Parts: sequence; C-alpha cells; structure tokens
Amino acid sequence: MSKMKEHRAGIKQRTAALSIMSNVTLIIMKAIAGFFSGSVSIISEAIHSTLDLLAAVIAFFAVRVSDKPADKEHPFGHGKYENISGVVEALLIFAAAIWIIYEAIVKLVSSETILEHEKLDIGIVVMLLSGVVNFFVSRRLYKVARQTGSVALEADALHLKTDIYTSVGVGLGLLAIKLTGFYFLDPLIALLVAGFITIEAYGLLKKAFNPLLDSSIDDKELAELVTFIESNIDYPYSYSDLRTRKSGATNIIQFKIIAEHQTMLIDAVIERKILNDKIMKQFPNSELIIILDVIDE
Repeated sequence: MSKMKEHRAGIKQRTAALSIMSNVTLIIMKAIAGFFSGSVSIISEAIHSTLDLLAAVIAFFAVRVSDKPADKEHPFGHGKYENISGVVEALLIFAAAIWIIYEAIVKLVSSETILEHEKLDIGIVVMLLSGVVNFFVSRRLYKVARQTGSVALEADALHLKTDIYTSVGVGLGLLAIKLTGFYFLDPLIALLVAGFITIEAYGLLKKAFNPLLDSSIDDKELAELVTFIESNIDYPYSYSDLRTRKSGATNIIQFKIIAEHQTMLIDAVIERKILNDKIMKQFPNSELIIILDVIDE
C-alpha cells in the first residue's frame, strides 16, 4: 500500500473511532433521560443513537477491511465491503423505525401518560446537547468522506446528520409539552423521528446497493473524467470503450487508447504512461486500466 493510501486509511479509521466514542456517550445520556422522564420520544432517540453506534462500528471495520490491498482471492481489492456495510446499516435503520412506530402507536391508542413533567428538563437539555455534538462529529465525518471517497463514512455521517434534526426536534417538542401540557405530542414526535430515519434508510440503501451491481460512477464524476481524458489526448491518439464502476471508495476506470498505424510502439507506451499518471493525479481514488491498441494498417 502506498504512503498516500496508508495516510488516507489512517484518517478514515480515526474518524470512524471518533463517531463510536461520541455515540456511546450520547446513548448513555439519552437512556438516562428517557428512563427518568418516561418519554417515548427520548427512548426512540436512544434507540436511534444505538443504531448510529452500530453503524459507526460497522463503518470502522468496513474502512479497515476495504483499505486492504488486492490479494489472490480479491484481485480487485476489498472496496465493496464499504457498500455491504452501508446496506446492512440501512436495513437496521428500517428495523428501528418499525419498532419506534409500533411503540408510538401503542401509546397513542392507549392514551397512556407516563411522562414525568418535572423531569422533562433533563430530557430537553440532553436532546439539544446531542444535536450540537452530532453537528460537529457529522461535519468531520462528511469532510473525511469527501476527501477519501468513503461510502461507509458518508453513511455514518448521514446517520448523525439525521440525528441532529431528530434530537433537536424532540428537544423542542418536549419543551412544548412542558409549556402546554399536551402529552399526546410525545408519541407524535416519536412518529416524526421514525419518518425521518426511514427516509434516511432509503437514501442510504439506494446509494450503498447500486455499486454492488457494478453501476457506473455518478454522472458528474463521469463528465469530469471524460472532459479530462479528451483534453489530454491529441492526434495521433484517441480513446474508446470507456467503462467505470464503483468499489467502495474507489473508482474503477477502464478504456482503450488507440494509436494510429504510423505511431511507434514505444511512443504509444510512453503516451499511455503519461496519460495514466495525469489521470491518477487528477482522480487519486481510482484504479486505472488503460488498454493500448495500435491500429496496424
């Protein structure tokens, strides 16, 4: 593994570890607040954070495995472990959303009120604090995900981004309950949390699953790649059969470079090497296969 890839792998693993530590802290805080206040919306947030923790753990191990170099059993590397982890995370979120919806509906139907009004303050503080913590951690995750192209870290950041909205929403909802005494708002807020994380799960599942089917890189990246290749190939060379696919954080790129018949083979080989180096410098998170085809007429 090159020094650049080792450095990138180290940053990814440290960032994933940061997410684990923050989620453990928030789960403890939310569980305590939910227990003392009896709020189903706080308990649903504790479950949400538990899923965030599980996602962070999965992401941590996924980035460790995905950065391993290619071997005999995995000649194209281990990048798709990140996509698999994203699919697993999405399915877990769906499961949590179903549980939250069930508990909230039971409370609405039974009209059961176990909220302790005088203990709502701790829940409000914990929820708002959770939103602040997740704001900074998710920003860090998104930054590293963009730098390294990590699907697993982006998925983890998406978890926490949603947690920001739901935590702040629950905090403000509890404040409204404290001021108005409308306790039925508690299960309604829990249903909103479930709705948010269901939307999150769908987006994550779609993003993580498509590369498992060897789908092409996204249209924006593909357009940038085509423009770059065309701007760096001149007569007597041309290119054809461009193919791309995603493998975790890595873009697999393959195409032919075609040399006209009067071109010396050694010149064509040198041209391919120059083009290869330029593309790798411009698109560092890539595996590049350039096939040389000399027209012999």
